Amino acid sequence: MGNPYFRFKQFTVWHDRCAMKVGTDGVLLGAWAGQGLRGKIPPSGPETSKTSPGTSSDAGPEAFPRTILDIGTGSGLVALMLAQRFPGAQVTGIDIDEAAIAQARENFAGSPWPDRLRAVRQSLQEFCRSTVTGTAGGSFPRFDLIVSNPPFYDTTLTNPDPVRTAARHTGGLTHEELLLLSASLLTPQGVFSLIIPSESGKSILRLAERSRLHLHRLTRVYSKPSSRPRRILASFGRQPVSSPVEDTLTLTGTDGTRSPEHIRLTQDFYLT
Repeated sequence: MGNPYFRFKQFTVWHDRCAMKVGTDGVLLGAWAGQGLRGKIPPSGPETSKTSPGTSSDAGPEAFPRTILDIGTGSGLVALMLAQRFPGAQVTGIDIDEAAIAQARENFAGSPWPDRLRAVRQSLQEFCRSTVTGTAGGSFPRFDLIVSNPPFYDTTLTNPDPVRTAARHTGGLTHEELLLLSASLLTPQGVFSLIIPSESGKSILRLAERSRLHLHRLTRVYSKPSSRPRRILASFGRQPVSSPVEDTLTLTGTDGTRSPEHIRLTQDFYLT
C-alpha cells in the first residue's frame, strides 16, 4: 500500500480515501493553471465587482483571481495549490464522491488557508444550477478561474471498482458538459484550464469552440525528450485572444531526472 499522504512545502495532502491519488497531472495543473492572471485588472461591472469574504472592496488587481472553482477536486490537491499561489482568492472544490469530499475538507482544515477553501459534495450540473439560482450557500455567481483534471475516458471499458470508475470515466459528466457548464460559470475575463491526454486534444478544442470558449494557451507535455506528447494543458476564455500561446513542457531529461523547466514550474511545491 502506498503512502497515505503526500507532503508539499506548505501543506500536506492525505489521499488514502480517494480513488485517485496525488499524481503528476494534478501537480502540473495546479502549478500551470492561471499563469498570467495575477495582477490582471478585471473590468468593472456587476459580475466582477463582487469581493470575496475577508477581502476589502478596494483589494486591487493583486487580488485577481478572486474566485476559483476546482471541478472534481478529489483530495483537494489542485485547490490547495491554487490557494497558495493566489492569496487573495476564495477557492471552492466540488466532487460527487462522499469520501473524497470528506478528505478534501480535512486537508483544507489542516492547511494554512482554511478560511479561503471549501469543499462541496455536488456534481457540476447540480452546482451550476444552485449557483445560478443563488441556493449554493454562499457561493459566488461567477468564477475568475475554473480548473479541472477531468475523467479521461469516454469510450474505454470501465473499471470494476465503481469509485475508481467515477473518478476516471466520463459517465456522469461528458467533456461537452464540462466545457459548456464551465463557460457559463466564468466571469467575462475568466479562464478555464484543464489537463487531458494528448489524444483527446482535437476533440476538446472542437468542443471548446462549440461552447464559445477561445483557446488562450496550449502546452504539450512530454515525459522525456524523445517521447510523443503525453498530456495537454489547455486554457480557454470567453474573450478571444489575437494569438494563442503554444509551447511545450518536458518532464524529465535524458538522465531520467526532472528537467529544469519542470523544476521551475513546481519549485514552490515539491520538497525536493
